[in-house]
Amino acid sequence: MNEFGEIAIDTKVIEGKNVRIAELGGGCVCCSLVGEFEAAVNEIIEKVAPEMIIVETTGLAEPEALVFNIQEALPQCRLDGVVSVIDADMLIRFPELGHTTRLQIEGADILLLNKIDLVQATQIEPLETKLREINPTAAIVRTERCRINPELLFGIGQEKKIARPEHQHQLEFESFTFSSDKIFSRDCFEAFADSLPANVLRAKGFIRFPDGAQLFNFVAGRWDLEPFETSETELVFIGRKITALKSAIVPALNECAAKNDEVRMTNVEGMTKPK
Repeated sequence: MNEFGEIAIDTKVIEGKNVRIAELGGGCVCCSLVGEFEAAVNEIIEKVAPEMIIVETTGLAEPEALVFNIQEALPQCRLDGVVSVIDADMLIRFPELGHTTRLQIEGADILLLNKIDLVQATQIEPLETKLREINPTAAIVRTERCRINPELLFGIGQEKKIARPEHQHQLEFESFTFSSDKIFSRDCFEAFADSLPANVLRAKGFIRFPDGAQLFNFVAGRWDLEPFETSETELVFIGRKITALKSAIVPALNECAAKNDEVRMTNVEGMTKPK
């Protein structure tokens, strides 16, 4: 599993679910982590001897570069195919495609047009037309929450042989992390999530409230929370030119922790001693 950012959020979510994971963080398997990626795959082959290995890259990976690295460095493996997940809701609200997103569409054998439940039915076909203009040969499958029969994804048989790509990984996105051992006001945090600016495209992690910790997922303005056991708040923020926003985001989060402390103090001061 390859994640963008210093904290491996997705790895922590999957841990304990009887899934063996080789973690590759802080870079991209298509360029800066090629050696680590090769070593991780070889270790999995030696220790587990699996029938299939699934490589989940960071959302910033460029497929052609990864395919080339696999065919050159891992000749014992046969690449079955490349699957790209396209966020329909995000594509409607942010129609201008970045360099990396376009490469991910071009390099896919299957495109999962996901979150179709969040867009109008009349918007789906134009989205598919847009995808076909970029990649006319890929199969397009409409999904909600990426629910799909795995048999449609595995056994694709699209073995690729490509020349070395002119790999110039354009740094479209930046990230920063936030960690704390404090408890946060839920109302304050929800207001904070609602107010995140448009250039924060992705945020994820764990946040601790008085009634328990939650897994936080934010994508282009939409977010949700679900229960998750953890002892520390850890958040990753990803987007375009967002390191400049760190000086505003971090104090806003600290304010949510301070507001929870204020509530606790008020409750204690307002208590009456039993007679």
